[in-house]
Parts: sequence; C-alpha cells; structure tokens
Amino acid sequence: MELERIQYDNKIVKAFMIATVIFGIVGMTVGLLIAIQLFYPLFNFDFQYTTFGRIRPLHTNAVIFAFVGNAMFAGVYYSMQRLLKARMFSDALSWTHFWGWQLIILAAAITLPLGITTSKEYSELEWPIDIAITLVWVVFGINMIGTIIKRRENHMYVAIWFYISTFITVAVLHVVNSFELPVSLFKSYSFYAGVQDALVQWWYGHNAVAFFLTTPFLGIMYYFLPKAANRPVYSYRLSVIHFWSLIFIYIWAGPHHLLYSALPDWAQSLGVVFSVMLIAPSWGGMLNGLLTLRGAWDRVREDPVLKFMVVAVTAYGMATLEGPLLSLKNVNAIAHFTDWIIAHVHVGGLGWNGFLIFGMFYWLVPKMWGTRLYSTQLANVHFWSGTLGIILYALPMYIAGVMQSLMWKEFTPEGYLVYQNFLETSTKIMPFYMIRALGGFLYLVGVFLMAYNLVKTAYSGKFMANEEVDVAPLMKTQEAPGGYWHRALEHKPVLFTILAFIAIIIGGAIEMVPSFLIKSNVPTIASVKPYTPLELQGRDIYIREGCVSCHSQMIRPFRSEVQRYDPKDGEYSKAGEYVYDHPFLWGSKRSGPDLHRIGGKYADSWHYRHFYEPGEISNGSIMPAYKWLYEQSIDKSTTPAKISAMRTLGVPYPDGYEEQSISDLEKQAGRIAENLKLEGYEVSGDAEIVALIAYLQRLGRDVKVKEDVATGN
Repeated sequence: MELERIQYDNKIVKAFMIATVIFGIVGMTVGLLIAIQLFYPLFNFDFQYTTFGRIRPLHTNAVIFAFVGNAMFAGVYYSMQRLLKARMFSDALSWTHFWGWQLIILAAAITLPLGITTSKEYSELEWPIDIAITLVWVVFGINMIGTIIKRRENHMYVAIWFYISTFITVAVLHVVNSFELPVSLFKSYSFYAGVQDALVQWWYGHNAVAFFLTTPFLGIMYYFLPKAANRPVYSYRLSVIHFWSLIFIYIWAGPHHLLYSALPDWAQSLGVVFSVMLIAPSWGGMLNGLLTLRGAWDRVREDPVLKFMVVAVTAYGMATLEGPLLSLKNVNAIAHFTDWIIAHVHVGGLGWNGFLIFGMFYWLVPKMWGTRLYSTQLANVHFWSGTLGIILYALPMYIAGVMQSLMWKEFTPEGYLVYQNFLETSTKIMPFYMIRALGGFLYLVGVFLMAYNLVKTAYSGKFMANEEVDVAPLMKTQEAPGGYWHRALEHKPVLFTILAFIAIIIGGAIEMVPSFLIKSNVPTIASVKPYTPLELQGRDIYIREGCVSCHSQMIRPFRSEVQRYDPKDGEYSKAGEYVYDHPFLWGSKRSGPDLHRIGGKYADSWHYRHFYEPGEISNGSIMPAYKWLYEQSIDKSTTPAKISAMRTLGVPYPDGYEEQSISDLEKQAGRIAENLKLEGYEVSGDAEIVALIAYLQRLGRDVKVKEDVATGN
C-alpha cells in the first residue's frame, strides 16, 4: 500500500493557544477585581465602566468564550487532524474562524463595560454580535465536517463524537436563545417574556455549560489523557454509553436552575429527574478517564501533565455529582441564590476546564516545538499554586453559602426573622470573600508561571508549522460479522450527526413546546399592566448597570422570603406578574436583597440618596455609588421605538401610543422630580436616576393595590 505524505496544520493550533493564554490572564484578572469589589467597594473606582455590574459579565464571557473557548478550538484542531489523518478541510476557514472569534471577543470586551447587554446570563451580547457568533460557528462547523468527510481513517474515534455533538447542540442553543427584536443597533428585547424567557434562558445556560464547557473537553480528555499516559482508553463500550446517555439526558436538566420559581411545577420536576439521572453518565466518563491511567499511577507523581489531568477529571466528577445534588429541591432551597453556587461553578471552571487546559498545553508545546518542557519544577509549582487556589476559592464560598441561607431562614422563638436587614447577612461573610480573592490570586499566579514556562519552552525548540506525516489512503471496509454495532455507526458521519441531533432535540422540545402552546402554564393576572414609558426606560437602565448580577426579582414560596420581602401582603412571585418582562430579570445570585416587592417600600428620596452614596443609607453596604445617573439624561428619543417593539412582542400598548409616549414619560418624571424637591433634593426630570426610581417603585405594585402615601405613585 502506497503511503501519502500530508501536513498537519500546527500554526492554527498555535494561534488559538496564544489567544487562550492572553485572554485567560485578562479574564482572570477581571475576576480577581470583581472578587475584591465584593469586600472593598472602593475598587469600583466610582467609574461607571468598572462597576461590578458592568464587568462581571465581562469576566464570565472572557473566561468562558475567550479562555476556555480558544483552548477548546486549539485542542479540537490539533486532535481532529491526527484522529482523522487529514489536514483541516480549509486553511482559509481555519483562519476565518480564528480571527472571527477574536473579533467577537473584542466586541464583547468593548460593549459589556459600556452597558450594552441583554442581561441574559452567558448570553449577554447584543444582536449584531449574536449574528456574528452564528456565522463564525457555521464556519467552524463547515471546516470540521469537511475534515471528517475527507478523512483517511474509517473509524471515528470517541473524541470526534463529542466534537460533533458540541457543534450541533451549541448551534441550536445559541439560535433559539438569541431570538430577539432589535430596537436599535445596540439594543434589543428578548422575543420571549417572563416564565418562557426564563425557561429558554436556562435551557441554554445549563446546556452551554454542558456542550461548550463539558462535551468538547470530554473529547479532549479522551484524546490527550491516553496520549499523555501512553495508555489506551480503559473501556470503549463505556465511552459509547457515556456519550449517548450524556447528550440525551443533559438537555433536559435546565429547569433545575428555576426550582421554587414561577416556572410550572411539571417543568421543575422534569428538570430534577433528569438532573439526578446525569450522575450515571457523568461518572461513567470520569471513571473511564481515571481508569485509563491504570498502570501509569507511578508516573502521575512525576509528570505535571498527568497531575493536572487527574485533578481535572476528579473536579469534573465532583462538579457533576454536586450539580444533580443541587437539583434536589430540599438542597436547592438552601443553596440557590447563595455563594454555594459560585463555589460549584468554579470547581468546574477552575478545576475541570482550567486544569485540563493547563495539562494539554504542557503536553502540546514541547510536541509542537520539538523540545522538552523548559521547567518541570516550575510546572509543579503551578500545579500546587493552582490547586491551593481552587481550595481557597471554593471552600470559603461553600461555607459562606450555607451561612447565608441559614441566616436568611433563621427565626426568633416569637416567629420574627433574626436578620430582618438583609445587609447583616452580607457583612458576616466578608472574611470568606477575602479568602476567596486570595485563592483567585494564587490561581492567577499559576497562569503567569505557565505562560513564562511555555514561552521559554518555545524559545528552546523550533516550531513545526506544518508537521509532515505519512498516512495510508482511506480504505472502505465492511464491519466484520459479530462486531460491536456502534462500529458501523462510526463509519457513517452523516447518520451519526443526525442521530446526535435527534438525541439532543427531544428534551428541549418536550420542555418548551407545552410552555408556549398551553396558556394555563402562565396564568395571567388582570391587575398586571405594561410598564409606563418612564418605567420602561428605567428598566433598561437597570439592565445596563447589571443590577441583576446582585439582585433577584423572584420571591420563592418560603415563609422566610415572604416575611422578609412582603410582610404585609404575604405575596410570593407569580408567573402572571412577568408576562410583559422582555427579558426576565429573576437573577441567580443575591449579594443584595430581592427587589420584586421593593415598589412603595421606600420613599423616592430614599432611592435617590441610596444610589448616590449607598454606605450612608446602609452602613456597610458593598454596593457601588451610581453618581453618573444624576448627570446623564434619559434618551427620550428612543421611547417610541421601544414602545413599538414591545407591542410587536405582544405587550398591549394602544395603537399609536408612540406619539404620546414621550409626553407621558415627561409627566411621570415631573411628578417624581417634584416629590424629590419637596424633600429637599433638586433633580432634573430628565435625569436617569428619575427613570430608575420610577422602575423600582413599580416593582410588585401590580399585586399590591394599596396606595402608597410615601410616594404617591
């Protein structure tokens, strides 16, 4: 058989690796900054573009899509060529993918601090960038599928299965969740509202973790761990069970993020059942990875690559056990909205994704530059610095989370909340925030050590931009009778892709179709009315400032929450209250109190003073000051377009209301400005603070019909 000489493209892998390291340092540095802001608010710098609410989504997007995303592409491009024995389908598509992805990251880095955001977690980028993501993802998919088609290897190895599922599922998730109606170049409203928006968002949010942060890295694990250990994968059949059960079950689990919310009970229960089922395939993958090291454990003590990979796979197992446990209602009642969730997320992000990336890079760079790692000792220092960093990050957040929940729920013998003031529950956990920041710092130090070590390694060798290999041409073969059935499927990539698509689409369809077609899933409330033009503008300011990062708008049906947030009327949040909310703003973390019943609780002047200097109103507050809201004017010219867009989405504004919307806005703003003047505060009715006050004073008022004499609203 005549061999054919081909060249693997290492240059594209190198580019993605460099981007990974750079954006990893940037994203983690921003993460360290926001960690410090939570116990030292001075680090918000009294600057609107560096507040916690503005840069928290910058941190999450930089780490998920820039650091982890670029590393994923580096691992996929390297392993895919070798597993398929083919250069990537098109060098032009490879570089279009690379530069397109970096431009998307740059666009995110510019727009998010500017407050240009949809507010939907892990999907904050506005509609033009969403379109760009779709196009670049299609380029990646064409390049991947083209490479599979021109492969010189009959058998599609397990890593390729996970790459295929990643491409098709992320495409579906992104497109469905990104249905939005543009209002302007930098503003859109979600196509969905309230409960339906929450369901779609967490179907996306949970499965973005599954199919962007998990499945591609399982593929990377299945390639790089056996290579680094020089051992075959422990069990081929276990990998088959792991793959199909994981991609089928994972897609159902999103509703477990919305337990005890206004989401219908049947959807919550469905999410719980499938979340618990996830333990089996997840641990099957973990065990398959760890048992691949059988006979190589002596090397783990010496080889930093294997150390990183062992801890990564172990962290994957811990996170995928904890996730299903958190989906149990009795556990979720304690953990949700607390820092426990922050710890859980970072065990996966820092441990599973981060450590697997570090192990992969320590193995890749010497291979691609034809040399030895510059310093094994330095890599070991990185390992222990990162490991200690994860421990010091996660453990304090677990403790803080449990403390928060117990304090929120503690009653006196007389039946009153012990910590009626929410701020008391925040100040008690400040020492844990400080330890968490120290852990993040140690982890970041390790990344700097790795960057130095890899650069020195590269300088000691010679980069092989086009790695030449001899491969045999593809020979179409029939599977021998009695062979394992899955082998035949691995020879048919088109059929394989179709079956994977069917597996991932079933769960999403069954969860969402009834929620949209059966009206009884979202009972309406007659007293709930659309936002006024001023309130709508205020809501958009609330979104721009990232207030949803710290404040929920969802009072769960617990005595502790009803008594804390609505002691007079005792109303927990109902699905019908959110029917005009595009997007929903339920939040996922409480650094401050829930705001769903804040309307009428305080006078306008209280909000005015609170946003100007939070510490003077609430001693010990970690909320930044928002002084620019007093200087910046409401962009009233956008009001008619916003009203029109909302009507298109089903909000019942009267036909032609656009023509009087600005007038109504000015009248309501004038009343609030007059109220403030009576209390000694001079402010223009055009100031953004007036719109924000109007929005906050509206929250919860539709089901609280008692007139508030303090505000007269």
